[in-house]
Amino acid sequence: MSMSRPSVHPVEAPPFTDGANNHGPRGVRMKEIPGMPGTPAGLGLRLCQFAFAVVSLSVMATTSDFSSATAFTYLVAAVGLQSLWSLSLAIVDIYALLVRRSLRNSRAVSFFTLGDGITSTLTFASACASAGITVLIANDLNKCSINHCTRFETATALAFMSWFAVSPTFLMNFWALASR
Repeated sequence: MSMSRPSVHPVEAPPFTDGANNHGPRGVRMKEIPGMPGTPAGLGLRLCQFAFAVVSLSVMATTSDFSSATAFTYLVAAVGLQSLWSLSLAIVDIYALLVRRSLRNSRAVSFFTLGDGITSTLTFASACASAGITVLIANDLNKCSINHCTRFETATALAFMSWFAVSPTFLMNFWALASR
């Protein structure tokens, strides 16, 4: 019985490393996926979200009778929230890119995913509701002559475009959380 057994003399396992991931122990950092926070593609998506939301908000808010329909008021509130969320995360992305800071830890990505999920759901729901009211006014009631149908349609379309820009960031962040 002169043999040494691992339970008596434990041997440390070498640290897990692979050639592509030199970021430390497994599970601590996530892979960089284009469109995630702190990447140039993520900043581009945030700026698109912000631009579409602000233009949609401006177009809808400059009509004199947008408050006549609850859906239009809901659209103004939703794209207002979307524009604030996208602007704040664009500023965070700019900071992360300038100082070369990683935003890919699980808590930050969880926060971004939750915020993107909430704002994208609100933006999509408000755009759908506004599209329904716009179709009602334009096609069913034939009252475009006394309403601002073109502005309503433009604001609704821009809200949908903002939602299209939010969806990839939400899906990429959610996928990164699920695959870690």
